[in-house]
Amino acid sequence: MAETRYIDPIHFPSYASQPTRDVRAWLLLLVTILLPGGVQLLFRSRRWARISLSITALSWLLFIVAVIAILINRTFAFTIGTNPIILTFLTLWVPIVGLNWFVCLVDTIRRIRLVTLSKKARPRFLAAFCALVLIVVGPLAWGTNMLNSQRGLVSDLFASGKVAKPVDGRYNILLLGSDAGKGRTGIRPDSLSLVSIDAETGKTVIIGLPRNMQNVPFAEGSPLASVYPQGFNCGSECLLNAVFQQGEKYKDRFEDPERAGEQATMDAVSAVTGLEVQYYAMINLKGFENLIDSLGGITIVSGKRVPISSKVDPTTGKHGPVKGWIEPGEQKLDGFNALWYARSREFSSDYERMIRQRCVQEAMVKQLDPATVLTRYQDIAKATPGALSTDIPSSQVDSFVDLALKVKSQKIESLDLTPPRVTPSQPDFAEARRLVAEKIDAASRDAEKQTEALAMPAGVGAGVSAGIGTGASVTASGAGDTTPDEGEEADARAICYVP
Repeated sequence: MAETRYIDPIHFPSYASQPTRDVRAWLLLLVTILLPGGVQLLFRSRRWARISLSITALSWLLFIVAVIAILINRTFAFTIGTNPIILTFLTLWVPIVGLNWFVCLVDTIRRIRLVTLSKKARPRFLAAFCALVLIVVGPLAWGTNMLNSQRGLVSDLFASGKVAKPVDGRYNILLLGSDAGKGRTGIRPDSLSLVSIDAETGKTVIIGLPRNMQNVPFAEGSPLASVYPQGFNCGSECLLNAVFQQGEKYKDRFEDPERAGEQATMDAVSAVTGLEVQYYAMINLKGFENLIDSLGGITIVSGKRVPISSKVDPTTGKHGPVKGWIEPGEQKLDGFNALWYARSREFSSDYERMIRQRCVQEAMVKQLDPATVLTRYQDIAKATPGALSTDIPSSQVDSFVDLALKVKSQKIESLDLTPPRVTPSQPDFAEARRLVAEKIDAASRDAEKQTEALAMPAGVGAGVSAGIGTGASVTASGAGDTTPDEGEEADARAICYVP
């Protein structure tokens, strides 16, 4: 036994030299950092070691499997962050890992016996212990809080329905701006945009639909198609934004009565554009204001002064004196001003208003970068459920997040079904569908050219395509030629654009 004491400094440090005792302490600390429970196994605390090492081994195994899965398919990283079951498991597991690590660390300090360390090593060791607690336990606590917030966000926001497959290689999502708010009865979508996204490349086309479009048809099989077989043609009051309330009126005819208004509007937009709408996302006004504030505001360049109007006088039908102005130039808008910028009607046409709404949408997409999400996540998580409702299932969020990264790398195209192309009071729906199909085809060809150019060896693609991701390309046209789309884009930029 006496000989064992002299050759076993781990269990009998008092018989070892001072330098050996110091090295022993650092080695035991390192073992606990990398393998919580390892020190307890060395000291034959088998029951404790068995539990701690099981937690540690399972944690390392899950981590390694997750890394391999992400390297094979990066979408799995988004699955981890959006799947409610995985998030619930991690919310419970991370505190267990943190508690196990902390308890093993404290026990390791006890077994090291600080009094056996040299006077020089003792304060350094204590400083390392405190630093480890702050560096590891603090982030684990923060991570647990983030995971719980994310779990609540996913559960509150997203549905539990079936996953929809792309139609003709595209996902079509209807964006609705709801004007249901204080002093308003029912829901009347104040803005309607169909976002069509290429499922492979992320190339996106935003199709703007005027809310005052009349006589809209309904897709075949829609419950309202039998109510209005000739389209929603009951006069000047039968506008596109009134379809929502018609859906609620006949909600018993819809598969999901609670979302009858949304489904009715989706059916109408499908018939107008010729694109099957798979999902919707609706933003309410007050929630929108809070969401913009949670992002820290958005930045746009306005080409015109936009009024912050007073209420309409019911006796005259006119606005009162202007309360304020959003001035031209680059502006950082908070939620209140961003909402007014998107909705202001005074001194402007519906076309200008639609352009401003699209600028706000694009600014929000640009603002949602990883740095903003990480630093403002709690505010965003709190604001989003009150601002947004959607029927996108939680099981499809991971693939959509991956797709959103592709969208951010592409130039977003746009098409507004407004005069002179389409007259809202007497729309030619065949022409509208032709315009949409033409725009989608052009966007798809553009995405294919960009993909081919990126795949070419360096230098080979020079002159074929310039400014990949910015929409600038070299064509056979003369330098002074301007296509109709380029002219419309210039007109839109004169109203606003995102810097």
